[in-house]
Amino acid sequence: MKKTKLVKIGLYNPFLDTLGGGEKHIFLIINGLCEIFSEKKINVKVIFFWQKNILKKILERFDFSFIKNIEFFTPLNQLSTIETLKVLKQFDYFFYVTDGSYFFSTAKKNYIFSMIPDKKLYQMNFLNKLKLLNYQFISNSRYTSFWLNQWKIKNIVIEPYIEEKFYYQNEKKEKIILSVGRFFPHLHSKNQQKIINTFLNLKKTNKLFSSYQLVLAGGLKDEDKNYFKSLKKIVKNDQSIIFLPNIKTNKLINLYKKSKYFWHFTGLGVNENKNPEMVEHFGIASLEAMVAGCLTFCHNSGGPKIILKNKFSEFLFNNEDDLIKKMIFIEKNLSLQNKLKNKAILMVKNNFNYKNFKNKINLIL
Repeated sequence: MKKTKLVKIGLYNPFLDTLGGGEKHIFLIINGLCEIFSEKKINVKVIFFWQKNILKKILERFDFSFIKNIEFFTPLNQLSTIETLKVLKQFDYFFYVTDGSYFFSTAKKNYIFSMIPDKKLYQMNFLNKLKLLNYQFISNSRYTSFWLNQWKIKNIVIEPYIEEKFYYQNEKKEKIILSVGRFFPHLHSKNQQKIINTFLNLKKTNKLFSSYQLVLAGGLKDEDKNYFKSLKKIVKNDQSIIFLPNIKTNKLINLYKKSKYFWHFTGLGVNENKNPEMVEHFGIASLEAMVAGCLTFCHNSGGPKIILKNKFSEFLFNNEDDLIKKMIFIEKNLSLQNKLKNKAILMVKNNFNYKNFKNKINLIL
């Protein structure tokens, strides 16, 4: 690519204010592009197409250098076709997280970022194929890529990297079981209700866990506050269960590093062959937990299954009873705990590091 004085990067994500793992992933990609151009001494301008400036909320959740300089512009669904074509013509790179609708783009390079393997989002009729002639699909994981390939959609996989600030530094572990994920009941729900019930059952069935705490952390939007209230009703006054909605990154990192266990329940009770969109598509929080030294248990489906199935079968569970049995077994076995913890930390560092990620980013330059 020829050097220019300014490179413009645009992002249109109709779900931007969710600020979950998918949003973090596309931010990582854009941040990676910005850093590559910075190394080449090329200036970059980043614009998010969103109805209001939510920079403060983004900065509270994520810490990326480019975010401090982003600008906000009218969402593309509020512009006419002609206005959209005129606006996008100014951009060198344009990323779109699709909600199932597609449009023509005049940007130099265009990408559909696929976070969810939901077939309804990828109806490739004649008109959509025409609109997408100058787009390329990017999958967030090997799992999403598998389903896109099933639907005859060519794509490249750019899995995120885990930042070094999450790396375990021999911090003292406490009797905490942590689960991180947005508080919401629909689509690929994090199943917090089942997590709570399993934790209560674990404490009842084995004295080894009588002094453990369960910490539930994650994003909470106004529209999901009734669901959040329903979770608190289940807990009642149980002081061993703690909720931390909209936790800031630095506090979350500290929580990862002092938690002994991590649970990820997304996909439990779902037929993933019928509904792949309802299981975990990648699972960035699980990898953050692993590299922070948590013994990380994930439901045996989706992205975590692909990542863990060959070398970490101990960390995959099929149902609540299976998880409880595995928890009791590993809690009694200190040598196995240390072996699995160190092995998992190394796996994440070797496979989900910035160097590998940057090599993938270079594919779209």
